[in-house]
Amino acid sequence: MTNRSQRLAGVALLASAAFVLSACAGGDGNSGSDSSGSGLSGTLIGAGASSQGAAQEAWVAGFQTANESVTVTYDPIGSGGGRETFQSGASSFAGSDRAFRVEEITGGPFGSCVEGEGIWQIPAYISPIAIIFNIEGVSTLNLDADTLAQIFTGEISNWNDSAITGQNPGVSLPDQNITAVHRSDDSGTTANFTDYMAKASPDYWVLAGANAGSFESWPAEWGGEGAPQTSGVVDAVTNGVGTIGYADASRAGSLGVVAIKVGSEYVPYSAEAAAKIVDASPRADEGQRGDNDRAIELDRATEESGTYPIVLVSYLIGCNDYADDSVVDLVKSYVSYVMSEEGQLAAQANAGNAPVSEATRANAEAILATIQ
Repeated sequence: MTNRSQRLAGVALLASAAFVLSACAGGDGNSGSDSSGSGLSGTLIGAGASSQGAAQEAWVAGFQTANESVTVTYDPIGSGGGRETFQSGASSFAGSDRAFRVEEITGGPFGSCVEGEGIWQIPAYISPIAIIFNIEGVSTLNLDADTLAQIFTGEISNWNDSAITGQNPGVSLPDQNITAVHRSDDSGTTANFTDYMAKASPDYWVLAGANAGSFESWPAEWGGEGAPQTSGVVDAVTNGVGTIGYADASRAGSLGVVAIKVGSEYVPYSAEAAAKIVDASPRADEGQRGDNDRAIELDRATEESGTYPIVLVSYLIGCNDYADDSVVDLVKSYVSYVMSEEGQLAAQANAGNAPVSEATRANAEAILATIQ
């Protein structure tokens, strides 16, 4: 085990990180019978994506309220750290903003799992990314992917450009320079926004004569204004003039927001439209993954009506067959709560995510029924 793996394992096992999430709703700390009547007791350890942090706070609190003899910890050390901690066997589940790749799964092993039995991966957290802007007197705009790509690459630099005004008849747009604001730090939000641009506008999302693809670190060649973290982008757009940026939709506040062209219609972000992209997207690496691996290839260029394609999808990941049988019921019950309507609405109230659809929930329940 590498030094990094040892450190991550120690963090997860001791639950000593500053931001480990653990609810304390009425339990007496004993591991005996559960006074709530659920019959569950014990400790469940998870680690991973910080994007799920606020949602996990709500999930842990809600689950422990119903199961007073259970302790759940979730350490939001990041997606990579969560995957590595799970692989080392120091946690029973992981949260990750990307699924394990096929070669990572076949390369194994996974310390918490019975060797050769594989893993499950469920899209459990969906966060719409809003395109926010600040133009006096304008609260919403319609934009297609090609126009958005040209704005963020600097090819379109004025708000009264015909590419913008043509999609917004009746909207008074100023003769004003556009300031495009991007994340200055490496960011999963940037990775998902740029993945959308690369797939939905391949002809205009260009750097050095080729499709720029997706990336976490913004290229200096495109200029614009950089700001750290979500709060920095929101502040820069709010306090600027003629600004536009991208941020978690829950942070859009009173800023103007863009409705994205999908097929023949313009779709504003909403919980329902964001959740729909998961249902509209094909499974990743079809035929190469196990039945319980629901990793998807987001169809960013979808034309399906009512779908909002600029989202971050984060996964929960665990074992098809656990080496430690004592955690099986805890895992199944906790993830079932996370995926339930109650759990998803609790997370939405705390984190602003989009609750998963009934179809995604049904897929998750079918997977959970097979875990042993």
